[in-house]
Amino acid sequence: MDTENTSAPPRAQSAPADNPTRTRRHGGGITHDNTRHTTRFVVIGNHLVQHKELSLLAIGLSCHLQSLPTGAGADIKSLAARFPEGPTRIAAALRELEAHGYLRRERHRTETGRIVTRTVSCNQPHAGRRREPVETGCPPAKRTPPPQRRTVQKSLPAVPQPSSTAPALLQTAIDLLATLRRHDPRLLLSATETAHLVPGVAAWLERDVAPGAVRHALTTGLPDEPLRRPAALLAHRLTDRLPPPPPFRTQSAVVPPPRHPLRNCEGCDRGFRAPALESHCRDCRAASHP
Repeated sequence: MDTENTSAPPRAQSAPADNPTRTRRHGGGITHDNTRHTTRFVVIGNHLVQHKELSLLAIGLSCHLQSLPTGAGADIKSLAARFPEGPTRIAAALRELEAHGYLRRERHRTETGRIVTRTVSCNQPHAGRRREPVETGCPPAKRTPPPQRRTVQKSLPAVPQPSSTAPALLQTAIDLLATLRRHDPRLLLSATETAHLVPGVAAWLERDVAPGAVRHALTTGLPDEPLRRPAALLAHRLTDRLPPPPPFRTQSAVVPPPRHPLRNCEGCDRGFRAPALESHCRDCRAASHP
């Protein structure tokens, strides 16, 4: 009868429950054949790759996200197109990483008003708190500045309106406004501002004010500081300095000569116009009275 080998254990000993990866020192387990990386590598902490609560898919997905360059696609659709696990499993893995602080998904409003989601992968868990990483290689999330409020531009002051809208008058007003910037570069007007000011300039021109005088009234005595709204200043001057209408010119009363009826001369039978008392034309009268 064979004797029992007392040196052999009765059964294989299991690894301790707190570290299932540790094996007995009997020559089994994993060994490493490492080569030092000098390019194209990423540093992954053991706290991630040996995480006790994360799934293997979540750990591998986090390693992949940390290796991506900034700006690469990290949404579920892009990851599902890259890996065979499918959108459902990838979405679950992303939620694991987010719950343990390895991932943040932030919503930002772009300049056009569109809401976008930005994925932030960190190589140190933040335990649900946002703090600046200290030399972890995870840059702080770039916060999109809030959209600036649009300042409602006040409408330009009203300008005098001319009584005539003759094309030549309006064209002269347009040309005058377009040349104001030659006298002061600050008086550069947009097409909309010019269209608003044209009637005011035309009202001056139809009051017998020469274009040079209008230009002088608009460009002299301007303040030295930058003009915030040059068109508003010009509109105020066109209204505030509007000259009075020209004096009324009465036309001289010229009585037209009377138009006598046509009659025949009794001397030469030639037709002529003369008062009823005249019976002979001018030539016959001159011949009878030399």
